[in-house]
Amino acid sequence: MRLLGFLITVLFACATAVLSFPQFFRVEHAFPIAQIIAVRGVLVVCFAGVALFFLLLAASRAMRGFALSMAMVAAIGAIVGGVTLGMRGYGDDSLPAATETSVRVMTWNTAGDATGAYRVAQTAIAMDADIIALPETAQSVGEQVAIEMRELGRPMWVHHVAYNDQEVPTPQAWETTILISPELGDYSVIESSSDGSSNTAVLPSAVAMPVDGTGPIVVAVHAVAPRAEYMDAWRDDLRWIADQCAEGNVIIAGDFNATIDHMQRFGMEGHDLGYCSDAAAETGNGAVGTWPTSIPSLLGTPIDHVLHSDAWRPTGSLVLTNLDEAGSDHRPLVVQLEPTG
Repeated sequence: MRLLGFLITVLFACATAVLSFPQFFRVEHAFPIAQIIAVRGVLVVCFAGVALFFLLLAASRAMRGFALSMAMVAAIGAIVGGVTLGMRGYGDDSLPAATETSVRVMTWNTAGDATGAYRVAQTAIAMDADIIALPETAQSVGEQVAIEMRELGRPMWVHHVAYNDQEVPTPQAWETTILISPELGDYSVIESSSDGSSNTAVLPSAVAMPVDGTGPIVVAVHAVAPRAEYMDAWRDDLRWIADQCAEGNVIIAGDFNATIDHMQRFGMEGHDLGYCSDAAAETGNGAVGTWPTSIPSLLGTPIDHVLHSDAWRPTGSLVLTNLDEAGSDHRPLVVQLEPTG
């Protein structure tokens, strides 16, 4: 029995190490590890529960050594997970005042037209957004958002990419829309993005270039979810997004269907993905779940991101948890950026 207990403890310790440091073991993209580590908040709760269970079990003298060993491993797993999430930020619910040079970026997977154009426009106006990335949003909905915003005193240009038109998982999952303030200049979606020849494989992303060449390159992304049948496509999507994160003037926002844990293998020179860094993690919101809205944000998965190149520095971020009943299963993320030059 002692040998069996020892083997169980060793196996549990190995599993805890893999789930706590998946990048070290290079398994963060493997099924089902990728799915498990996406919910680090739930893992922390589970490890804490296991530790408590085995501490109670330690009251039995016959099982005390085994139970205390298991409790110690589980407690270490909970602590490591909690510290990792804490370093990324358990939540900061304030944004600094906008300046003349700041740019505010909002991303919200709207689940088709579930949230309604007026709700999106109201939120964007309240957040004073200059760039709005809207995965799963049809061009017609984006145009209606722009009309509502114009009537509220903030006009926007609408850009759009759509392909692989299907009705599953949602009618508008095959479309991505970007709204950009005219104050940033004129923009155009590049042809290879529109025709899908250089894009995320299953769901569309949009690469918008400044016509005059002076503004940031703006990319609205929608990576496919890492379901078992899409694992290869999901990894390819992350690699493609990393390629867009080149050195220079780049802002990328959208539904990455990935956490920082999944990105870091593709990070360059200390950045989170390519040459870009995650603004929410830099400003205290990196552990706040943006999906799904049906569970508390600290137990959810932070899969919606705003990334920036070294041309920008984040001064604040905000995950909007007051819109959980708005219709989408994603929470909006708003980030404020300042140019570094």
